[in-house]
Amino acid sequence: MTVVSCPTCAKKVEWTLANKYRPFCSERCKQIDLGAWAEEKFVIPGAAPTDPLDDPLADE
Repeated sequence: MTVVSCPTCAKKVEWTLANKYRPFCSERCKQIDLGAWAEEKFVIPGAAPTDPLDDPLADE
């Protein structure tokens, strides 16, 4: 059986189908993580597009 650490609280969690919140230990930890993404506390680094044609959202 695989055991992972909850990304929010680091509690050890079994990676099984019975854990519907995996990789989180609970719905609370899952919601905390979602809130952090919504507040842009986590970002994926990347360079800004230099050519407007490279930006798929430029037309919106």
